[in-house]
Amino acid sequence: MKSSEIRELSLKEIEERIESEENMLVRLKMNHAVSPLDNPNKIPETRKNIARLKTELQSRLIKEQSESNK
Repeated sequence: MKSSEIRELSLKEIEERIESEENMLVRLKMNHAVSPLDNPNKIPETRKNIARLKTELQSRLIKEQSESNK
């Protein structure tokens, strides 16, 4: 998921996507512990997506808070 795609999402969609990505990460880690994944690069890719989503969420919350303080 690209940053430009993330910017188009609403706050609620970002929060839902974070939750689903975190669940996927847990499942990938469990599956990888039991048997090797076909594509083990999915684990770091999923972590990066979570970080991108959280970064965008945080920046929007900070922007929203600074606008309300004015």
